[in-house]
Amino acid sequence: MTVQHERIAAAVRDILDAIGEDVSRPGLADTPARVADAFAELYSGVGIDPVAMLIEPGSCADVDSHDTVIVRGIRFRSMCEHHLLPFHGIAHVAYVPESTVVGLGRIARLVDIVSSRPQVQERLGQEIAEALIRGVHARGTLVVLEATHECVAARGSRQESARAVTVSSSGELAIPAARDATLVLMGAPGGD
Repeated sequence: MTVQHERIAAAVRDILDAIGEDVSRPGLADTPARVADAFAELYSGVGIDPVAMLIEPGSCADVDSHDTVIVRGIRFRSMCEHHLLPFHGIAHVAYVPESTVVGLGRIARLVDIVSSRPQVQERLGQEIAEALIRGVHARGTLVVLEATHECVAARGSRQESARAVTVSSSGELAIPAARDATLVLMGAPGGD
């Protein structure tokens, strides 16, 4: 996707004007362009197929093992699609390979692509899991996300220390005993 910088900048100028600000004052004169640049980065995952990134040549290896692979402590940031305010936190991702594993850095890149679009935390975990299933034919997935949401911290109830935890599981890792054992290995909330 190509971000339309000038359209975003014009919209930001309109918003600033609508809240009663002087868009031409020195502190705001360059803000519309800065916001357009920020949006290009924050929404860089729009239109990107994460599965294609997972299966690029050289990113996968064949294995004889069906042992669980876990990558924990992946920092992510996203934008809540309800208020366009940020949420950020930690992702823990596990999958059971069928016969193919993907480079560990690709898991972090997967989280980044899927989180770099207007999103809700619950769907974010599901989309990460689905990409692993489609990309490497995972026999099971478990994605735990723990995040702070600015739509909760900065407005409304203003609960700055509130954190949301979501768990998405499928296949072999949806079986309670396997899920619980993997949560313990992840050190994720609910895994102790």
